[in-house]
Amino acid sequence: MQARIVEGAADWDRALLALPAPHVLQSWTWGAFKARHGWQAMPLLFEDAGEPVAAAMVLRRKLLRRDLPLLPLSVLYVPRGPALDWHDAALARGVLAELEHLARRQRAILVKIDPDVYHPEGAPAFAGRPACAPQVADLFRARGWQPSMQQIQFANTVLLDLEPSEEDLLAGMKQKSRYNTRLARRRGVTVRSGTSADDLALFYSLYAETAERDGFPIRPREYYLDAWSSFLDVGGLRLLLAEVEGETVAGLILLTFGPTAWYMYGASSDRHRERMPNNLLQWEAIRQARAAGCRLYDLWGAPDRLDDADPMWGVYRFKLGLGGELARGLGAWDFPARPLLYRIYLDIIPRYLDVLHRRAVG
Repeated sequence: MQARIVEGAADWDRALLALPAPHVLQSWTWGAFKARHGWQAMPLLFEDAGEPVAAAMVLRRKLLRRDLPLLPLSVLYVPRGPALDWHDAALARGVLAELEHLARRQRAILVKIDPDVYHPEGAPAFAGRPACAPQVADLFRARGWQPSMQQIQFANTVLLDLEPSEEDLLAGMKQKSRYNTRLARRRGVTVRSGTSADDLALFYSLYAETAERDGFPIRPREYYLDAWSSFLDVGGLRLLLAEVEGETVAGLILLTFGPTAWYMYGASSDRHRERMPNNLLQWEAIRQARAAGCRLYDLWGAPDRLDDADPMWGVYRFKLGLGGELARGLGAWDFPARPLLYRIYLDIIPRYLDVLHRRAVG
């Protein structure tokens, strides 16, 4: 097996799509977008006899002085990757070994990965995702990897099989969700596709309103507009906007890559919530994902603790109501290429910055 850096978008995405469970965060479009926002993208392809057997869109970020003063170091991250057959232990060991060597060559403190690998009791059969999390975790530990203290993506998610007909998908919803979907139509909610920069800006306004209401942090407007425009330009994004009497009251963004659609971003206002616009939005998203040829709908995120005290519980129940099933993932793992600096980076530096912040606001 040989590893090389791929130079072209078409070659990369073609190879990635030939592998098991290709993820949109491993796509060329995502890597190019992140390269405009402080990261270096290194698309690392693994081949055997000229055929792709694994791929890792490695993102590298140099540490700034405020992170670790005066040290020319970096961190590496493989979002929702690498892509490979995780049941093949020899292949997995070879890929991990190359990532470990790459971390040392790049003077990285750590390399973080969070592959699409699930626990056997939490991997829907229709999803086609590897259900070998315990074996993969054992492999990681044997090579000196450890569960990450900093999870970037959700470990768990909700998946919906898009193979059934629309009639069967609607019938597969929980009764209340199906009722609310039909209720939204009766109460005058309509859904349209957004196709322009103005539509993306409108969605961002809704997204910012949602973040303020629900108390979660978001990035600057330009960051999101760049990401969304990048995928819109290559046909990998669908923006759906729900309207009531001409007023936009909710929206969502789907990212599509290969056989999968991801519900990445959702937003809503407080206006006309009683008309259930989000139910109709999700139904239209399901229909459009199927029409685009997707066979799996990833509703992107589920609680770590499955009880009603978790802040995500309400959203999780809503996703299950659409007919989705919980998928329990492996989560993120780190390889500490420089163990002492890794501990400083994850423990001492955040505490130090927290003290400075409290002094500044005190």
